[in-house]
Amino acid sequence: MLHIIHERFAWAVSRFIVRLVRSIVVIAHNIRSSHNVGSLLRTAEGLGVNKIYLTGYTPYPLGPNDKRLPHFAARTTRQIHKTALGAEESIHWEQASNVFKVISALKRAGYAVAALEQAPNSQKLPDFAVPEKVALIVGREVEGLEPEVLRAADLTLEIPMRGNKESFNVTQAAAMALYHFCYLAK
Repeated sequence: MLHIIHERFAWAVSRFIVRLVRSIVVIAHNIRSSHNVGSLLRTAEGLGVNKIYLTGYTPYPLGPNDKRLPHFAARTTRQIHKTALGAEESIHWEQASNVFKVISALKRAGYAVAALEQAPNSQKLPDFAVPEKVALIVGREVEGLEPEVLRAADLTLEIPMRGNKESFNVTQAAAMALYHFCYLAK
């Protein structure tokens, strides 16, 4: 029993230290699927991400002063909850229509803004030295991030592919990058 308590305590301490050492935020831009958003919220909460911005047309849960039609907001919240399983209530999130304002504000606050996308000038994720303050942008499930969003970022990261498929699901890719940010990076 003492061994289990020790392991849980060590895990809690490691998550606390990650939050002290690094400030990690996510920008989820123009993601269509409510289920992907819910899964991303759950993953981000589980990895101790400080905040997630839901930008563009990305669906978002019911929030204070929500201006959407009540039945639309409730339906979207139910869809997100199916995969978030309550994480939408325990992680700090914010809806913002303009991704460029979010990017600018984060840069002014000292964040390195990293887009996760396959691009000619991308840096391989395992080679990325994670700074103390980092914002990860993920977007559109099929088309990927828009070129103007890539240009607004400080750098582009890519997850090396070993199989025959050309890309990962947006939430799975975000999970890999966030895990790297939290535990694998030096």
